[in-house]
Amino acid sequence: MQVDKAYNIWANNYDDSENKTRDLEKIAAQSTLEKYSFQSLVELGCGTGKNTEWLQKKAETLIALDFSAAMLQKAKEKINAKHVHFYLADLTKPWPVGNNTADLITCSLTLEHISDLQFIFQEGFKKLKKNGLFYICEFHPYKQYNGSKARFDIRGETIKPTAYTHHLSEYTNAATKNNFRIIELNEWFDEDAETPRLLSLVFEKQ
Repeated sequence: MQVDKAYNIWANNYDDSENKTRDLEKIAAQSTLEKYSFQSLVELGCGTGKNTEWLQKKAETLIALDFSAAMLQKAKEKINAKHVHFYLADLTKPWPVGNNTADLITCSLTLEHISDLQFIFQEGFKKLKKNGLFYICEFHPYKQYNGSKARFDIRGETIKPTAYTHHLSEYTNAATKNNFRIIELNEWFDEDAETPRLLSLVFEKQ
C-alpha cells in the first residue's frame, strides 16, 4: 500500500499496538544520541513523535518531517513547544529545511520506505553544518532478507506499506559518495535473539 495512505490508517493505534521494532528503536536512538550535543535538529519520519518527545529536550530548534498527515497530528497532540516545528513532507523531494543549518539529522524506521538512498544523503549533506551528524536506524538487512518489513493488522487485514530492502553496503556507499564518514555502527537485538533486529549508523559530514 502507498506509504502515506498506510500510515494514515495506522496512526490511530500505532502507539498502542505491540511493536518490538518501534520500542527497540526508541532505546537505540536514546542510547546512541545521549552522548552528543546539538542545538539544531532535523527529524526525518517523526511519526507520532516517539523520539521527538525526547529529542526536543536536547535541541534548541527541532524540525520534524513526516509523509503522513495523521501521524503528524498525533505528534502535535503530544508536543506543544515553540521550538518544535512539524511539516508534512515527501522526503524523496527537497526538504523544507535551510541549507547548512542542522547539527544533527535523525532518521528512524523510515528509509525502508524510500528506494533512493543517494537522494537522502545528498539532502542530508546540504542541510547539515560541517561536522554535523546523521543518525540512521532501520530494520537490519538480515531481518529484511528473511521477510521482515513494516506491517500492521486492522479489522482482520494485514496492511503492508511499500518497502524496499537495503543492504549495509547501500548505506555506506551512499554516505561515502556524499562526503560522509561513518563514526558508529551498532546492531540491536531482541532479548535472547541470535540475529539482530535493527542496524544503527552515525555518519559525520566532512
